[in-house]
Amino acid sequence: MTTTNETGTTACDWTVSGMDCASCATKVRGAVSRLPGVRDVEIGIMSERLRLTVDERLTDTDKIEKTVRALGYGIQTRAPGKKDFVIPGSAPESHQGHSHDAHPAVAEADHSGHGSPGHVHDDPADRGKAWYQTGKGRLVILTGLLLAAAWAMELIAPQIGSWAFVAACLIGVAPVARRAFAAARLGQIFTIEGLMTIAALGALFINAAEEAALVVFLFAVGEVLEGVAAGKARDGIRALANLVPKTALLEVDGVTREVAASSLTIGQTVLVRPGDRIPADGEISDGTSGIDESPVTGESIPRTRGPGDNVFAGSINTEAVLRVTVTKAAEDNTISRIIRLVEEAEEARAPTERFIDRFSRWYMPAIVAVSALVIVIPPLMFGQTWDTWIYRGLALLLIGCPCALVISVPASIASSLSTGARRGMLMKGGAVIEAAAKVSHVAFDKTGTLTHGRPQVTDLVTFGTTTEAQLLEVAAGVESGSSHPLAVAIMDRAKTAGVTPLPARDARALTGRGVEATVGDALAWVSSPRHASENNGLDGLGLRQATIFEEEGKTAVAVYRKGIPLGLIAMRDELRPDAAEAVRQLADMGISSVMLTGDNPRTAAAIAEGLDIRFKAEMMPEDKLAAIRDMNAQGGVMMIGDGINDAPALKQASIGVAMGSGTDVALETADAAILRDRVTDIPAQIRLARATMANIRQNVSIALGLKAIFLVTTVFGLTGLWIAILADTGATVLVTLNALRLLRYNPEQKR
Repeated sequence: MTTTNETGTTACDWTVSGMDCASCATKVRGAVSRLPGVRDVEIGIMSERLRLTVDERLTDTDKIEKTVRALGYGIQTRAPGKKDFVIPGSAPESHQGHSHDAHPAVAEADHSGHGSPGHVHDDPADRGKAWYQTGKGRLVILTGLLLAAAWAMELIAPQIGSWAFVAACLIGVAPVARRAFAAARLGQIFTIEGLMTIAALGALFINAAEEAALVVFLFAVGEVLEGVAAGKARDGIRALANLVPKTALLEVDGVTREVAASSLTIGQTVLVRPGDRIPADGEISDGTSGIDESPVTGESIPRTRGPGDNVFAGSINTEAVLRVTVTKAAEDNTISRIIRLVEEAEEARAPTERFIDRFSRWYMPAIVAVSALVIVIPPLMFGQTWDTWIYRGLALLLIGCPCALVISVPASIASSLSTGARRGMLMKGGAVIEAAAKVSHVAFDKTGTLTHGRPQVTDLVTFGTTTEAQLLEVAAGVESGSSHPLAVAIMDRAKTAGVTPLPARDARALTGRGVEATVGDALAWVSSPRHASENNGLDGLGLRQATIFEEEGKTAVAVYRKGIPLGLIAMRDELRPDAAEAVRQLADMGISSVMLTGDNPRTAAAIAEGLDIRFKAEMMPEDKLAAIRDMNAQGGVMMIGDGINDAPALKQASIGVAMGSGTDVALETADAAILRDRVTDIPAQIRLARATMANIRQNVSIALGLKAIFLVTTVFGLTGLWIAILADTGATVLVTLNALRLLRYNPEQKR
């Protein structure tokens, strides 16, 4: 899809097939970014999406497509308005990671090793196949057969056995050399394919043909193992795309027909039978049934839902027939937005990952320089044999590839994001994960976070000649345009009592104080008792009654007209059952907690006492902002809120976390989101972040440790070429497998 804007540049949107790792995205981004007139390049690996803007007077779109194809990827224009997610390898056991067909590829000059050009990538035709059916798998089989044939030839005819190994090496290294040459021709010299080719040909030059052939085979095997392991890290996210059924039973005038779920539009009604997955986000219009939301939020216990309740696409209807009115188009349903969030998280890289990227740019050229010195200095300065030191220098070249180091962080981050997404804990990228691991303070909003956010009216107190019905008429009129939980409680009570709200206009929120509106022909207010007292809307007796309500843990609001108190409405919002346990878990983890609320001190104290948590009450939005700023100065702080009223504080915190069962706000405004409305998911999210950072440290230690060991042993002649290639690909496989352990990590288990 292309769109030309006012500046004369064209916004382009493509589907790029074959990208399977952060290195793939780096190569595509680097290649197209170097083209004249190209800017704002965005890559989504999981969606296989490439977006950019280009000045077509300098570079046309055909040139961009040719560049991407030269890297070994497929590319096609994305259809206008297409927002669905093309999850690579949605077929079972698809996408064998890095092991793909042997297209030549070109990489950006700033990156090397694992992200280097010529690294093999998925041919779309290989998806859904076992490893041995892919292009790379066939190369492994071919090189293995050639090596076996060479050994057999050496046994049968020793005089020509060495030539058989030479042939096996040359045939096996040919596709690798072709990719290395294509990369070098376009300025990318330091690639694993290039080093592999030099090492293999150099080994032939010093009459180490058997070892050269073995190295070529081990290289291909390592690539397959690496690719299979890396592909597993994405299975959790791929599975999300398959949660939503492909078809739906659309009901029109009592007649149902099967249609594609992606074609459903807002307002249509679908029939959902027991055992079926719900095909779209919607609202139940008829029927009551248990809904299993575990595929979406990770909540294992089905919840009973009835008319008026919202349901998620991908959830399972467990009991009775439901009719659901579609409220979100396919591209905007909860599953799609979770996938989109995970895509966007790829751009929010952790500081550790950015550091390693910068380090790897210097690391590989340095290794090449060291290898050259190892080859040249001993023979020239100390009279050592050339063959010995050429051999050792070639081994150093293979050990020096930073594949394992470069993939150590993104592999862990991808596994962590997948684990969190399966449990309804979303974090927007590596930077958020790293910050969460360093949190030492957690600040909670009260309403909707520590409490259910569904207060109910418990008491009505009228003043003068005002009746309860008149009190509710005015209060409901003032609150009729508000979605605040207290307003909803008042409206619900009026509806239950059969009271019709008085017509109201010119409603205006008084930040932190209440709401005013013209009800009938005069102004009316619903506000805090303190504000009402200051404006002659509540006398001393009324203020004392409000104090009694507040000491009972209730929230009281005063209803009044100018100088005429009408009454008090008391409401209670019950604590979430796991709130106290969450605070205890945080304390056990060495994290302090505080409740920040705009409610009065007495109500806040009653709530805090049951939680054993510090609190700050009567806080305006700017007060919460200042409190978060102060806590930030004492260490990392995580703010938990609803994503709307607490937006300034959420942004000011090291990490802002929104709770809200998959709402737009919960998924899109904060740095992270908790979908299950479980407060204990907050300590779980921090545990997951800490486990991820520990995993990253392990990976970096494995990558650098193995390199250091084999660099030393190679220089001293203790290990050779085949150990060198195992040190490279073996370390990459170990790092990836270690990262995959996070897929089985359960952050809800207290440690």
